[in-house]
Amino acid sequence: STKTELPAPYGPWMEIAHDLPQLITSHRLRSQVHQMPQLSARHLRGREELHLAHLVLSFITMGYLWQEGEEGTVKVLPRNLAVPFWEVSQAIGLPPILSHADFVLANWRRKNLNGNLDTIISLPGGESLRGFTLVTLLVEKAAVPGIKAIVQAIRAILRLDEETLHKALQELAEAIGNMSKALKRMHDYVDPAVFYAVIRIFLSGWKDNPAMPDGLIYEGVSDEPMAYSGGSAAQSTVLHAFDELLGIRHSEESTAFLHRMRDYMPPPHRAFVEEIHRAPSLKQHVLSSRDARLCVAFNQCISALADFRSYHITIVTKYITVAAAKAKARWAEPGDRAGPSTGKPPSVLEAKGTGGSHIFSFLKSIRDTTREGMISA
Repeated sequence: STKTELPAPYGPWMEIAHDLPQLITSHRLRSQVHQMPQLSARHLRGREELHLAHLVLSFITMGYLWQEGEEGTVKVLPRNLAVPFWEVSQAIGLPPILSHADFVLANWRRKNLNGNLDTIISLPGGESLRGFTLVTLLVEKAAVPGIKAIVQAIRAILRLDEETLHKALQELAEAIGNMSKALKRMHDYVDPAVFYAVIRIFLSGWKDNPAMPDGLIYEGVSDEPMAYSGGSAAQSTVLHAFDELLGIRHSEESTAFLHRMRDYMPPPHRAFVEEIHRAPSLKQHVLSSRDARLCVAFNQCISALADFRSYHITIVTKYITVAAAKAKARWAEPGDRAGPSTGKPPSVLEAKGTGGSHIFSFLKSIRDTTREGMISA
């Protein structure tokens, strides 16, 4: 089970963390952070406590930064937040910003014995935020048999065991198909208007973001501003692992972005991806085996992965492009300024992912290069 509470001395962090949605929407979070005592990360013991502390401090940081929207940014993260966040980040090898590992992998607990899931720390966005986190978690969960199949496949190549290899590739294709099914649940749990207008900004970073062109000064850590990318599914180890196994070669620009995203993974995850990269080439093995069954199974993996990436584009179209157009249209209507759309719709990140990529050219490019990884008979 996941740890959901830090030791007693860290009560001041937990109190703020558990009240984030209210503190942010009532514009009180920044003043609360300014009153927070300066705590050292030295009393945190073990990986679980450190990861929970990183989760808590990253959520407080995103709330602090984006409390006033994209026009009300700050240049400095105050010392009593910046210093411990930096210490915890150094200790576990993650950057001092909210990453996919915090937002999804570390941020869930079982709500009851039936295994219903709930998030530990929240931000504005209510049920849609919870849905967004948990659907993303279910996509990761669907990938687990695929990760196990990678290990099986590499072992089978080393042992020249074609039977096991064929089975592993079928399991991988099936897992990727199940990831697409899990991703489809986004429509049931996440309202595009809430995702676009409320949730997205809190996942945004301060690199390649015109709202914070200079990055952020971590007071007490460095006098120079530092720039980090926002949380992004491109930080998920799963897709990097599949690409490495299947020998998919993305464009230079996409590869540069994806490789930079690896710095936002927990170090053991990054090491796993690099190990797959160093393993013998699956594609070469399948090609030289001249085994039609292996070719078919290999292509099924490629095709399932291309389909997953196509479906991701469909979701992004609905949750960003269409949602942006609708928000603009609503803003233009006179008299309809009640409710959450009182603020001007966010514009800075309109065509960008939260990680700062030009989202459509990036997603279409990696989908197309995935398809090009097919073996032609």
